[in-house]
Amino acid sequence: MIKNIIFDLGNVLISWKPEEYLINNGFTQKSRETILSEVFRSPEWLALDDGQITLDEAVKRIASRSSLNRGEIYAVFDLRTKILFPLEGNVRMLPGLKKEGFKLYYLSNFPEDIFDEVEARYDFFRFFSGGLISARAKVSKPDERIYRKLLETYSLLPEECLFIDDTHANAISAETLGISVIHLSEPSSMKEKLQEFLGISMPL
Repeated sequence: MIKNIIFDLGNVLISWKPEEYLINNGFTQKSRETILSEVFRSPEWLALDDGQITLDEAVKRIASRSSLNRGEIYAVFDLRTKILFPLEGNVRMLPGLKKEGFKLYYLSNFPEDIFDEVEARYDFFRFFSGGLISARAKVSKPDERIYRKLLETYSLLPEECLFIDDTHANAISAETLGISVIHLSEPSSMKEKLQEFLGISMPL
């Protein structure tokens, strides 16, 4: 019986589409390719998610090999709060799910500095009973250790948990631990998939 629902954040409850943002805000194709490859897809980006380095260290390392200077790289990192915004249709489901008696948690790959800002900005975090981000766990999904740490921290039984994530590899890792999963390939399908899985007829 499912008692706990664990949500990824990016593209589940919060939109994260940097390339779309860059296109919509007039960045040239060359600029987009540079920013995406040299910043968003850099090893330093992953290291920030894992809590291994600070933002200043990431900028210094990226600048050592990038065509962007440090000021430009900091500016790219500053874009994160503009790129991130709540997926309101999905966020609106949280109070209904909590009212149904489910305990809600989050589990997301997130650097600590930007998470603090996001958590303070969006009041939907009040519906969670807890959660874990990769920067604090010092390990990222799909590594099984981050799932185990969440389960241990909140004394959750895998068979009583449902995990929702937009990345197939992350969903598979949770499933190997005995957690039920919904792979959310499209954020707008969350209501339908939750109602089907949980058998909830009430509007979410």
